[in-house]
Amino acid sequence: MLLLNDVRVLDFGRFIAGPFCGALLGDLGADVIRVEKTSGSEDRFTSPVTENGDGSAYMQLNRNKRGLTLNPKKPNGQIILKKLIESADVVIANLPPDTLASMGLDYENLRKIKPDIILTTSTAFGSEGPYGRRVGFDGVAQAMSGNMYLTGHENEPMRNYFPYVDFTTASLNAMATLAAIIHKMKTGEGQHVQGALLASAITIANGTLIEQQQLNNNRTATGNRGQTSAPVDAFQTKDGWILVQVVGDPLYARWAALMGEDQWITDPKYANDEVRGNNSADISQRMQEWTGQRTTTEAIESLEAARIPCGEVLSPQAALDNEQVAAMNFLTPTDYPGLAKPAAVARMPIDFSAINTAIRHRAPILGEHTNEILDSLGFTSQDIESFRKEGSI
Repeated sequence: MLLLNDVRVLDFGRFIAGPFCGALLGDLGADVIRVEKTSGSEDRFTSPVTENGDGSAYMQLNRNKRGLTLNPKKPNGQIILKKLIESADVVIANLPPDTLASMGLDYENLRKIKPDIILTTSTAFGSEGPYGRRVGFDGVAQAMSGNMYLTGHENEPMRNYFPYVDFTTASLNAMATLAAIIHKMKTGEGQHVQGALLASAITIANGTLIEQQQLNNNRTATGNRGQTSAPVDAFQTKDGWILVQVVGDPLYARWAALMGEDQWITDPKYANDEVRGNNSADISQRMQEWTGQRTTTEAIESLEAARIPCGEVLSPQAALDNEQVAAMNFLTPTDYPGLAKPAAVARMPIDFSAINTAIRHRAPILGEHTNEILDSLGFTSQDIESFRKEGSI
């Protein structure tokens, strides 16, 4: 079953927060049309892997979509845009408000064309406040949420390599868009759904922010070592690294038994998660002594036998080769023009018993479905050729 097979989405998104929202809706069966400028959007070419320069992230973020090129600044481009909006249920755009308005994609203009339209947008800082007109990326939100300050080391704030804020924002926007679709089904009303990178980052950081607000404890970065329980850290083995994460008294008791030393239970410094977090350096030191005497395989086998959460620190290639990753059938070999071999594209990371969310088709090459889509909107082949000569598509 394709849940959203009667929903059309126009995806004007760029980079991650917009396109991944569209990809999730496409996974659920929506007809998602990725709209790009005629030369291709910038995010198409990030981290190129094909002969034509198309990028790796583009392939992930634009699966299950059709592709159309459009220059809305041309007179006929505006005509095409209006027809597209009339045919759509949802418009996605992660663009600043003034850019949306200049393209005719602000909510007031869209409502004039399609009164029940749903507009889903994401900005860096939201539309209000002193930063409402500023631009930003994932890393800026990481920096301003407290995450960078507490990641890395005390005098060296560190950004997460992977853009978790973008993906969080996109996922929340997809959920919110589904809520807006349900609202429309019940009331006939469209609406403007607005997400913001900083809001997503603050949401993830909220527990720590509440703690700071209430206790004024002024935490500082401690690398990989956790601060609210222990042992939580990365540990070197004879031949690699592992991550161990112990939270709660039952897990800690199993860890202490594995160490075989009574003081880890009897000493008041280790009586609960809070004080163990305060004395985590001691616990990490003991754990490092233990892991340093073992290979990665030996350490993980012993920890798993004690039911203590742990995992290898894997390189990207090792993650691709990992037997559990393979067993999940999560990375889908996907052909794409210009690739030396099929790309390992991640499908929706949720399994449903009754809804099909498989990758039905790869990301589109530039303008791949332009003629097909314009034909469905009632334009003739002569119209389409004229649009192309004019530079509208």
